[in-house]
Amino acid sequence: MSVSQTSSIPKLSGSFISLDMVKRATDEKGRQTKIICTLGPACWEVPQLETMLDAGMNVARFNFSHGDHEGHGATLERLRTAVKNKNKTCAVLLDTKGPEIRSGFFAEGNKINLVKGETLILTTDYTFKGSNKKLACSYPQLPQSVKPGQQILVADGSLVLTVLTCDESAGEVSCRIENNASIGERKNMNLPGVVVDLPTFTEKDVNDIVNFGIKHRVDFIAASFVRKAEDVSNLRKLLADNGGPEIKIIVKIENQEGVENYEEILKLTDAVMVARGDLGMEIPPAKVFLAQKYMIREANIAGKPVITATQMLESMIGNPRPTRAECSDVANAVLDGTDCVMLSGETAGGEHPQAAVSIMAATCVEAELASEFEVLYQAVRNSTIDRYGSLSTSESIASSAVKTAIDVNARAIIVCSESGATASQVAKFRPGLPITVLTTADHVARQCYGVLKGCSVRTLPSLEATDQIVTETINAFKSEGRATPGDAFVVVHGETSRKGATNVMRIQYA
Repeated sequence: MSVSQTSSIPKLSGSFISLDMVKRATDEKGRQTKIICTLGPACWEVPQLETMLDAGMNVARFNFSHGDHEGHGATLERLRTAVKNKNKTCAVLLDTKGPEIRSGFFAEGNKINLVKGETLILTTDYTFKGSNKKLACSYPQLPQSVKPGQQILVADGSLVLTVLTCDESAGEVSCRIENNASIGERKNMNLPGVVVDLPTFTEKDVNDIVNFGIKHRVDFIAASFVRKAEDVSNLRKLLADNGGPEIKIIVKIENQEGVENYEEILKLTDAVMVARGDLGMEIPPAKVFLAQKYMIREANIAGKPVITATQMLESMIGNPRPTRAECSDVANAVLDGTDCVMLSGETAGGEHPQAAVSIMAATCVEAELASEFEVLYQAVRNSTIDRYGSLSTSESIASSAVKTAIDVNARAIIVCSESGATASQVAKFRPGLPITVLTTADHVARQCYGVLKGCSVRTLPSLEATDQIVTETINAFKSEGRATPGDAFVVVHGETSRKGATNVMRIQYA
């Protein structure tokens, strides 16, 4: 929602932001928005991973578009060593390569120079060694999928081609080159507006998910290029059939078909990633911010965590400081309602991975301070009721807990949650104060800490002695200087430790 909606009387955006807010020091300890960091050569040694954890990494992303199982396995071992050394929590995300269309290899050299106005033929014979006159494409159905007048984008849009003719029998498409460009081999290709006839999960993806993700007990699978709800169902079955039903699914929406089917996809997924890189190739760049706001809003209403990704601090791959526009992009994603923001090349291959995490953390905190959480709570609650007609019983308890916490100026909300579902519902209503999740499962702790806004975690042997463990948690707040005697805490739990038995909300004082 817009931060301008601060009362029944319309106000200008940012009307409550003062000079003092601009001048005061940033305290990153209270950050609620989570940070996902892509691991790579720039940050994958134990000491580097430890500094990333200290800087604010909540989730480590393993990008399976690159590397092999042996390399990723060694990195995972180093990550778990760093986590143990620092006594911290960090979730693990496997990001699939997904279906892709790429240009081919060259007959000579490792680059070709293409001239605006000339004709380039694309052939579906991927064994063909290309030149600046004819180039291979890995998509067999290209002549059947595109039409004259449509555009083909190559190498992240650095080369634009316009289709002139399609020869299905020859497996060729003739294109006009729209700009001068120099490209290397095997560059990505996008077909804006085309429903691509490729499987969402390739053989490589299935192998990566089953023989690495499930084997190594990752916490999340980020499924690339999800286009319809059936893709989520198929992945859920693959996980269940191979011993990984507890792994959470994050759908990556990165083409027009995925956006068009988003509401059906959202019903089945556990979380969403707004993958703006390929999305910006598939829909007009001027529309990407609209798609981002739409997808974040719908995920907020559904109570599903949402991640905003791609090029957030891109200039920090080489520079020690981001551009002001990049910081504004991060802040606006937080104000839009994102639960997480993500770093890609900035941490995987950049020169300043720790600085990128620190600056992103500070930016998130400042954006959160520019949010009015009481208004945000009302907006989420009212939008949910408007959409579904009512709240479920567990949602009503979570909503009431957040409203009570706001009303009594509680220090924190303590949630006893075996599966993480109750914690997710409390986080949905955006209390704007710490949520401490008590659970017995390590993977639930990592998942809650990884993507649920405002959530910290404690893993316990049992949740049977609820009163005792809640009192111990409150005492920890006092010993850390985060609470004083008499401070209120809102507690949400079930009458028993049975999974799904959330039915009690109460106030306890320090």
